Amino acid sequence: QVQLVESGGGLVQAGGSLRLSCAASGRTWSNYVMGWFRQNPGKEREFVSAIDWSGGNTYYADSVKGRFTISRDNAKNAVYLQMNGLKPEETAVYYCAAKSKFRGNLYSDYGYAYWGQGTQVTVSL
Repeated sequence: QVQLVESGGGLVQAGGSLRLSCAASGRTWSNYVMGWFRQNPGKEREFVSAIDWSGGNTYYADSVKGRFTISRDNAKNAVYLQMNGLKPEETAVYYCAAKSKFRGNLYSDYGYAYWGQGTQVTVSL
């Protein structure tokens, strides 16, 4: 059974930092891209960052470049999102997701086959 379980969300003041974790289980991930998306009620899900599990190539939305860092730990089957300099408008539910590296556009949520339950990030003024 494939599972993606996020953790690490919470309440932080503007300018602060959080580190999100995604524990992945249930299959071999070497041919997958792991992504982070975020969503607020009534809005579309937004791409944040992604990492190629095997090669380690990383991808970021322009809005988070230089502040967020995605990484993976192959031994632990985990993906992390270090978020620094958080802004109030980045308050959202953050989701971990996985897609085959051979299918679709990694910047679009359409091709991601597996999703976690999400973790709430709230950034206060």
